[in-house]
Amino acid sequence: MGNYRRSILNRDSADWHTRDATLARLVEAFEEELRVMGRIDFDDMPLLAVRALREHEWLQRALLAKYPVLIVDEYQDLGRALHRMVIGLCFSSGMRLFAVGDADQSIYGFTGARPELLQQLSERDDVETVHLRLNYRCGSNIVTASSYALGEDRDYEAAEGAEEGTIYIHPCNGQYPQHADFFFSTILPDIQSRVPDLQLGDIAILYPAAWIGDAVAEAAQAHELPTIRTDGNSLYPRSSRLMRWLGQCAQWCCGGWQTGAPQFSRIVNEGRRLFAEGLPSEEEYMAFQRQLMTTLWERRDGGLLINHWLYELSEAMIDPLLTTCRTLQDDSENLAAFVERTTTGDCQDMTLAQFSGQGDGDDCIKLSTLHSSKGREFKIVVMFGMDDGRIPRRNASPRDIIESRRLFYVGFTRAESELHMMHSANRPSPFIIEVQARLAAEA
Repeated sequence: MGNYRRSILNRDSADWHTRDATLARLVEAFEEELRVMGRIDFDDMPLLAVRALREHEWLQRALLAKYPVLIVDEYQDLGRALHRMVIGLCFSSGMRLFAVGDADQSIYGFTGARPELLQQLSERDDVETVHLRLNYRCGSNIVTASSYALGEDRDYEAAEGAEEGTIYIHPCNGQYPQHADFFFSTILPDIQSRVPDLQLGDIAILYPAAWIGDAVAEAAQAHELPTIRTDGNSLYPRSSRLMRWLGQCAQWCCGGWQTGAPQFSRIVNEGRRLFAEGLPSEEEYMAFQRQLMTTLWERRDGGLLINHWLYELSEAMIDPLLTTCRTLQDDSENLAAFVERTTTGDCQDMTLAQFSGQGDGDDCIKLSTLHSSKGREFKIVVMFGMDDGRIPRRNASPRDIIESRRLFYVGFTRAESELHMMHSANRPSPFIIEVQARLAAEA
């Protein structure tokens, strides 16, 4: 239903009513029910915006007057509605456009992203297109092999002076728990022997789905290695500023007050930005600073249950601030969901010290899905679970296979120095097979 809503923008067209009449009626009934409830959903946001711009010319003029230049990043992730908005504002209303995108990194087709729209934009006669060829992240060998991963020849080059970079392929026996144990017991020590100054935070393990990461996280715990997850099974959404700030507070209570990592001034400043709506005056900010110092100072015990620590911190200062900060509604819900887990769920026995280990830092291996790794970079990247049936998934359509290959390419190009690809010995991904054959041919 979502794809149907996003793909046909004109509800008055014959295409809307005839391409799939049943879906069209279902969408209309769904949207009518939303309006009765006084609600819109995420798909509605760009659709209603495009409709408003099309029906009200004064709105186009008002936007042009206020924003003479439109800058769009990650253009390949735009769907039809946002693309139509850009075209209307920039090629009909007169707004100037600066757009950046890479169709090879379009991996969000399930949200309506259409990389061909970027290609169409770049081919317009009234658009100046600049192709960026230099890769400033990856070693030269990784850059060269990335075209094998993508399955299409590209003229990308590593920046001058880049290190060579090395690619390793590891067929593994057993199931994913055994693969993960093999990494931590054998592959990781080898990496550390080659790179003696390597920090754990320089290592990322990427996988096709969050449930595969469970095996990696459990193996890391068995080997007493700290990790940070940024997938759907993470302790809390990494996008939550409030939860990240609480993680910093926890780190300070668990020794940071002695080491200065993190500094209290950093926590206070981030708190001021976070709760800006609730701290409009200098007097209120100073009171916040004093209250935060008192509250954290009295709870400098890593053995405290996180549930008790969060309850006392919330009662003392967080809850009153959240009632005045409308922009933190989603963060408030994230906090409530996590508190529920510490009360009756899987985190009842979690201590403050364990929670503090979930914060950002150089001492934790990063665990992430391939999707969540986009835009990030790591000295060492391990692509885990690169199996046929996982990437691409079983019974994938031709379009899905193309997007899976782009996802494989995104993971491939997160690596700066070393790239390790792990797969089940009896069912490697066809992408692995192709890369391995091309590397052997080049040897």
